[in-house]
Amino acid sequence: MKVILVYDIETVELADQKRLNKIRKIARKYLYQVQKSVFEGEVTVAQLARLERAILEIIDKERDSVIIYELPDGIKWERRILARKKIDFDSNIL
Repeated sequence: MKVILVYDIETVELADQKRLNKIRKIARKYLYQVQKSVFEGEVTVAQLARLERAILEIIDKERDSVIIYELPDGIKWERRILARKKIDFDSNIL
């Protein structure tokens, strides 16, 4: 299935930045980064379950937001890129 993962991790303190970096690293194991906090890719049901468990172990459920969109196989979808800015995805890694 096609998956889009979007997150917003609160980064006020140094520990928050570390949490953000861990989430990014986990997401990169399963998906491709298309924007700073947006990932997409094809995963199996088992891979998606592992991804969700790993993220839930790290996020602060009171301060962070993580949304996963699932697009079942057979669904026609289209992605249009209206503008493409080169993003240095590693610029905020400590």
